[in-house]
Amino acid sequence: MNNMDTLQSQLVFLKLGGSLITDKQQPYTPRLALLQRLAQEIAAVRAEHPTLRLVVGHGAGSFGHVPAKRYGTRQGVRTAEQWLGFAEVWKEASTLNRLVVDAFLAAKLPVISLPPCASVTADDGRVAFWELYPLRAALQAGLLPLIFGDVIFDRQQGGTILSTEDLFDHLARHLHPNRILLAGIEEGVWRDFPACTELVQEITPADIQDGRLQLGGSQAPDVTGGMESKVRQSLTLVQELPQLEILIFNGEREGALRRALRGENLGTRIHA
Repeated sequence: MNNMDTLQSQLVFLKLGGSLITDKQQPYTPRLALLQRLAQEIAAVRAEHPTLRLVVGHGAGSFGHVPAKRYGTRQGVRTAEQWLGFAEVWKEASTLNRLVVDAFLAAKLPVISLPPCASVTADDGRVAFWELYPLRAALQAGLLPLIFGDVIFDRQQGGTILSTEDLFDHLARHLHPNRILLAGIEEGVWRDFPACTELVQEITPADIQDGRLQLGGSQAPDVTGGMESKVRQSLTLVQELPQLEILIFNGEREGALRRALRGENLGTRIHA
């Protein structure tokens, strides 16, 4: 998809992965210079195409994943100690979110953070309800709504964590984006992870059904499931929304995010 004219009317979801904007091997370590550059690349594309509608999300990286793993928050929250962990995860996710907001505002992006904890209700680890009027209003006003992987109150589990992909999964069914861009530190999906010598440029549901592709996990701890979870979730979504395409690509490369936002296919493209 390289037709620049269509970019004007597109709705794009962008995730800045936790492994991209933090050092996941070093607890509570943001990559501030990289985050600043990513914000500038977004700002450059918005300057070229001011009517491009964009919803941005980010992962928790070395902030939220540390207490989340310690307390097992994603698996449910019931005891007093687990609720303390719930609060700690919320605090760390919110701390990283503020750093993202600061970087975006420094790049003159009209960002508005919409914390999922305050507006999403889950049921057994899935979004059951989300008050979307504020997000829709932000898009209508030309703002850049920002969400993130967050702790969520859950009707069955007490509390849980929903990743940005979980949240995008729900949003996509209501807002029908043209593209979802997942920017991380991998070039895309590797056929031979962890050797990483053969990149899969394209994945469709038929590739998995026919056994042509085997999926692996991620090198660093990731309580939201790693690459396999991302790919399987993406495949389910493109089957339901056949107009949608999803890119998994390396956001570390200078200019890659800008190119992806402008419509180029980088990394691995997932489609129906």
